[in-house]
Amino acid sequence: MIQALKTLFVRDLEKLIVQLEGYSSDAAVWLLAGEIKNSAGTLALHLVGNLNQYIGVGLGHTDYVRDRPAEFATRDVPRAKLISQVKATITLLERVLGPDITLEALYPNEVLGYPMTTQYFLIHLYGHLNWHLGQIDYHRRLTQ
Repeated sequence: MIQALKTLFVRDLEKLIVQLEGYSSDAAVWLLAGEIKNSAGTLALHLVGNLNQYIGVGLGHTDYVRDRPAEFATRDVPRAKLISQVKATITLLERVLGPDITLEALYPNEVLGYPMTTQYFLIHLYGHLNWHLGQIDYHRRLTQ
């Protein structure tokens, strides 16, 4: 199961890179229009922060320090830098999500307000990634 989850996370983070590359310009990644409150750039930063926090720190014991407000306040990061951050997150996930992870163990923190297994929380994180990946795809198609 851990190998399947790792494969899915990596596959869909690679799709995030394809989405970011699909924008016509760096500026287009940051466009807001109508009711759209989060740009693709904002969502990419948020996904990087989320996965580094909950998989990197929570399971891999990295020293990453998340700045969640900055994920939503930062603007105009070049696509190349966003893509670099996504690639670094892929590398992190490939390193952390391995045979040392016990899926049946409780995740070390009650992030959602209740105890859950590591497997449950990883599935939650995977759903979160895909929720925002879909938003990014829709944003790209709406703003191009």
